[in-house]
Amino acid sequence: MSISEQTQELLHTFVSSQTSEVQNDIKNSFAEMLATEISDKTLITGNKVANFSLPNALGHQVTLSEALNKGPVVLSFYRGGWCPYCNIEFAALNNILPQIKELGASLIGVSPETPDSTISTVEKHDLQFEVLSDSGNTIAEQFGLVLSVPSVMRPHYLSWGIDVPAANGDESYDLPIPATYVIDTTGTITAHFVNKDYTQRMEPEDIIAALKTIV
Repeated sequence: MSISEQTQELLHTFVSSQTSEVQNDIKNSFAEMLATEISDKTLITGNKVANFSLPNALGHQVTLSEALNKGPVVLSFYRGGWCPYCNIEFAALNNILPQIKELGASLIGVSPETPDSTISTVEKHDLQFEVLSDSGNTIAEQFGLVLSVPSVMRPHYLSWGIDVPAANGDESYDLPIPATYVIDTTGTITAHFVNKDYTQRMEPEDIIAALKTIV
């Protein structure tokens, strides 16, 4: 199944298991989220990406320009290891990693989770690519990707065992919109996927197709 098919099946199963009150809150929060304007500074195809450096799960700094010196980069922003839709994406990305490498490119994941939370995510899902900790959503903000979890959903998240502030090491509920960028060696975005609906992701075959146009 495609990522979209898997996430929609998961969403339907999950929502169906909730009370009518919670279902209504989920519905309203989705409407609020989709009605929120994406920043006019959100990076898209054709934009240049400014260099940045972030710590990986082991605390080592990873710099975008150094990765681009070796080849194109697939950059994926995700909400956190606690997000089941992100977990579906993780599996898909792990599966296509050999193809990405064969094309001379690398894959980098970015989330606002602390390095400790990040290493747990890497180990739990056996991720074979770099996953970076974007404390305070600094880089996600530069990409124009940050939205906040609607206040009505925050108690529900906690009841489901999801403590976003604890995972991110701050007091906010700010998260990046799931987004994937294919970046060529000049730092130019050649393909992008940005969607306020956090159940949606760029499909693996689209990532590979985008890479093939620049290698």
